Amino acid sequence: MNNDSKNNRREFLKTTGKAGLAAGLSLTVLPSLAEKYNSKNYFRITGDDISYSQQPLPYAYDALLPAIDAMTMEIHYSKHAAAYAKNLADAVTAEGVDTGKTSLTDLLGGISKYSVKMRNNAGGHYNHELFWKTMKAPGKDIPVPAESLLNAIEKNFTSVDAFKTQFSDAAKGRFGSGWAWLVLGADKKLLIGSTPNQDNPLMGISELKGIPLLCLDVWEHAYYLKYQNRRPDYITNWWSVVNWDVVQKRFDAVK
Repeated sequence: MNNDSKNNRREFLKTTGKAGLAAGLSLTVLPSLAEKYNSKNYFRITGDDISYSQQPLPYAYDALLPAIDAMTMEIHYSKHAAAYAKNLADAVTAEGVDTGKTSLTDLLGGISKYSVKMRNNAGGHYNHELFWKTMKAPGKDIPVPAESLLNAIEKNFTSVDAFKTQFSDAAKGRFGSGWAWLVLGADKKLLIGSTPNQDNPLMGISELKGIPLLCLDVWEHAYYLKYQNRRPDYITNWWSVVNWDVVQKRFDAVK
């Protein structure tokens, strides 16, 4: 074999070796790297105050009338959400999570390392805590986003009305139980989407990834007593209780 042939053979092996390595990485290493990036290096909200424990509801059970009735709020908060918080505490103890070193957002980012119980209840607890925070008693005027968030919404969705339509469609289109979300993606672009069950965009396993700014619970227990099967009516009325001040602060706090 002459030198040219040897050199060509070496180049062929070198090239195919790299290709084989890349293929192997795509199947084995890359998913874990993506999860590591999401849980450790992903930009986050400065001082996200959603902790492992259930916080007091920031308003009375009847404060969100007529959009959400008092009995639904009481059952939702004191039964459903409280159960997620309790079960999360049990899972944290059973699986040896040091909550002093691992924030809830970091735990969610690496959720595939934990049990299904942890996934369901960590997600359920975080989602509900954010849900309560991003609502308030309705005022005389229809609430709308302001300042920097308004500019971002108009840039990404052309108008507030177009944004609300797209968000509402995501909530209506979620089959079964789940959540609709407004998130800030890795490229600092606003995204709308939905997740099933109690998954959320902080989870490394979620197709929709980003910092949650606003969420809507579309599990039936969130609306069934008042609306029965009329989810679209629930979604339409929910816009009147969105707390845009909180959403704005979360948007401005992302680093």
